[in-house]
Amino acid sequence: MCGIAGYLQFDGDAASPVVLRRMGEAIAHRGPDGEGVFVDGPLGLAHRRLAIIDTSPAGHQPMATEDGRYIISYNGEVFNFQELRIELEALGWGFRSRTDTEVVLKSFAQWGTGCFNRFNGQFAIAVWDRTQRKLVLGRDRYGIKPLYVRRSGKSLVFGSEIKAILRHPEAVAVMDKEGLFEYFAFQNFFTERTLFKDVTILPAGSWISVEENGTTARDQYWDFHFTEPEGGAVASDAEYKEELDRLLRQAVKRQLVADVELGTYLSGGMDSGTITAIAASELPNMKTFTCGFDLRSASGLELAMDEREKAEHMSYLYKTEHYQMVLKAGDMERVLPKLAWHLEEPRVGQSYPNYYVAQLASKFCKVVLAGDGGDELFAGYPWRYYRAVVNEDFDHYTDKYFQYWQRLLPADRVSQIFAPIASDVSHVSTRDIFRGVFREPTHHLTRPEDYINHSLYFEAKTFLHGLLTVDDKISMAHGLETRVPFLDNDLVDFACRVPVRLKLGNLGAVVRLDENEPGPKTAKYFQQTNDGKLLLRRVMGRYVPADVADGVKKGFSAPDASWFRGESIDYVRRSLMGRDARIFNYLDRSLIQSLISNHLDGKENRRLLIWSLLSVEEWLRNLENGSWTNP
Repeated sequence: MCGIAGYLQFDGDAASPVVLRRMGEAIAHRGPDGEGVFVDGPLGLAHRRLAIIDTSPAGHQPMATEDGRYIISYNGEVFNFQELRIELEALGWGFRSRTDTEVVLKSFAQWGTGCFNRFNGQFAIAVWDRTQRKLVLGRDRYGIKPLYVRRSGKSLVFGSEIKAILRHPEAVAVMDKEGLFEYFAFQNFFTERTLFKDVTILPAGSWISVEENGTTARDQYWDFHFTEPEGGAVASDAEYKEELDRLLRQAVKRQLVADVELGTYLSGGMDSGTITAIAASELPNMKTFTCGFDLRSASGLELAMDEREKAEHMSYLYKTEHYQMVLKAGDMERVLPKLAWHLEEPRVGQSYPNYYVAQLASKFCKVVLAGDGGDELFAGYPWRYYRAVVNEDFDHYTDKYFQYWQRLLPADRVSQIFAPIASDVSHVSTRDIFRGVFREPTHHLTRPEDYINHSLYFEAKTFLHGLLTVDDKISMAHGLETRVPFLDNDLVDFACRVPVRLKLGNLGAVVRLDENEPGPKTAKYFQQTNDGKLLLRRVMGRYVPADVADGVKKGFSAPDASWFRGESIDYVRRSLMGRDARIFNYLDRSLIQSLISNHLDGKENRRLLIWSLLSVEEWLRNLENGSWTNP
């Protein structure tokens, strides 16, 4: 796991080793174990190494094939590299190291871009073909490892993080107002945009190739395909359960390969608990890490957010070496400047607890396993999907689900809120952005199960991708590699074929429900429940305590709703209610401050909006100070 960067000049100018070193230095935190640059006329590659497999100098990058034709700068882990190496050796390839990097490089040399479909892992790759004079950039199926691109008439610049791109002399750090509009619509980015103008993210499961003259080709080589099994060859429930158990154990075992210390996150929930149980059965003295919260000033649902007790119990059961930390009001204020710099662009919800627990894990390990993906693959958010299961057609479905995903701002006041930049964003349709996520034909949507599978597709492409992007930035800020066993190729392919009836238990009741009927009957299905992930829960019951496997789904979040109107109220007021708040160059001051006041007065829960405003305010401070572009 590493950091990569580089650029290709279209005007014939030679790439500069000085610029490449500056780009590498900007992401030095991703690779404290080594650095390297490569220049071939207009092409330059930079690399920062985090040594995980074969930590010897044989793994130095950029790495070239023996004939010098292909050169790679690679960030990631391909967990089936040993099987691929055997296949390549049979084809006549020799190897000088034990690294997966060399296997990835020679896989590209053998199969070209077809190699991406063969990789089971997480990666962002840059390969230069010195014969064809062509640069190829590729990203893993799910978007576990990010890769950003800036294209101009004179060059293409890329990097694992945007700050590497901003060290290139042509790049300028400027707010993308359309990106800001998209972010505040969804608390995420559903397109390739970022908050930086002219900087985009390469979509997951895709590659691009660029020639010296700027000619570009691109392809999406893989995509999610959630579908109901058809025909007579439908497995029994017992067969689904046994196959899931087999694939889950296989996935965890695959991702335990490392020549350095490895641990797991242990949140107290079922996903991380199961991963830890399987990993601990394979590796003795596994280290585990938990982040808890001081709840003395919390109230309501937030009183259940601290799961340290369950994590400690599972640590006892699995005999792990357990470490934990406790966050309190004020810890967000303390870390947000550093966090905003590392994140570069806020996505999804509060992430500062993840930053702290990654910092903790990095003191003991270089690799940590996480539970991301279990919810998105096996329907862990039923209260979302149930809002759009009975529809007249795809347009009706899109309207209903789109309305739910307006996460931050009152939909009827968006145009007023963005009045300061109305001329810059008036042409942007967030509904079109939302609908644009769906690429598959929609004419076959006839059953509630079809709409559920479309919702699973949508969340895997957007919400999960946002989580993965944040997790990468947060872990790599501390030189820590995060692995996600649920996103093993075989496990994902299986999960996409599991019937909805084995994921959601209340679908039939919701289909018959009159959504307009007031009272608790509706709320039962549209709030957090212990429905969802039924098949996964049955398998996890073999590994975690029953109260965990059968428990109500909880997200990993601090009690910020209480803290914002309690101990952190002065921080919120100082940051967002003062005359010098930068965010109000883009958003209407009076409307936004009225929403903040409603939260502080206890009239509404606007914790997600306040978090987003604080994050963007810190982003603007970094922009103003030149923090991303200066050494």
